[in-house]
Amino acid sequence: MDINAKTNLLCLIGNPVEHSFSPSIHNYLIKKNNLNMKYVCFNVKSDELENAIKGIKALGVKGCNVTIPHKVEIIKYLDSVDKNALLIGAVNTVKNEGGKLIGYNTDGVGFVKSITDKGYDIYNKNVLIIGAGGAARSIAIEMASNGAKEINLRNRSIKNAKEISDILIDSFGINSKFSTDQITKEDLEDIDIIINTTPIGMDKDKDSCPIDEKINLTNKDILVCDIVYNPHETKFISWAKKNNFDIVYGIDMLINQAIQGFNIWTGIYANEHGNLKDMLKNV
Repeated sequence: MDINAKTNLLCLIGNPVEHSFSPSIHNYLIKKNNLNMKYVCFNVKSDELENAIKGIKALGVKGCNVTIPHKVEIIKYLDSVDKNALLIGAVNTVKNEGGKLIGYNTDGVGFVKSITDKGYDIYNKNVLIIGAGGAARSIAIEMASNGAKEINLRNRSIKNAKEISDILIDSFGINSKFSTDQITKEDLEDIDIIINTTPIGMDKDKDSCPIDEKINLTNKDILVCDIVYNPHETKFISWAKKNNFDIVYGIDMLINQAIQGFNIWTGIYANEHGNLKDMLKNV
């Protein structure tokens, strides 16, 4: 569809955004549904976040996605936040409703769907989450909501990990621990699902792995999940393959959370996961 005076704008704000597949996903969904909209990316530094949010409101941008590092900080600049996003403490989707900016979080929902789409049951599973940022909060809470038995967090700083652990214990009554220690082979003996929610493996860190790649557990069944989607095969995913583990790629969560966000903006639930995955292979 051509751009004209009635074209509505959707966007992504984050830093960095150059790697993002979101424009490809949402412009595909826009075209598929014959909507007069366009989706673009804006690289926004942390000290410009408030101005960027004011700009979204002033320019009448219909909605935006929010990525690293703004998912938590953005809350203070919104008019209201969905109750689940408030519990998570992070927002990745914003809808402009008549000049009021409302925050939502689709990360955890999209992630859980990626696991259940593979036929996995989260109920009574032991989970290890690497990282403690906005995506980790969302994923941890959705995993707890789906009956995970225990959720442990590893992060370089203790504060955020403790906050998430406290939420899990207080709100869901499940076992949760946190640590800044390096992950060892012994730590993984009782783990069913391990999830990387950090940017390790992306951009300047593409040659890094959030776990010791020398760890060998080929006699153990673990589902390994990475939310990094570009590159498709991170060092973490390569480690999982060497150990013959089942894998959930970052692209699956990206697509599923995007479909949820598109529904928030447009009211359309686009059942296009397979088509989007095939399309993104060529991006």
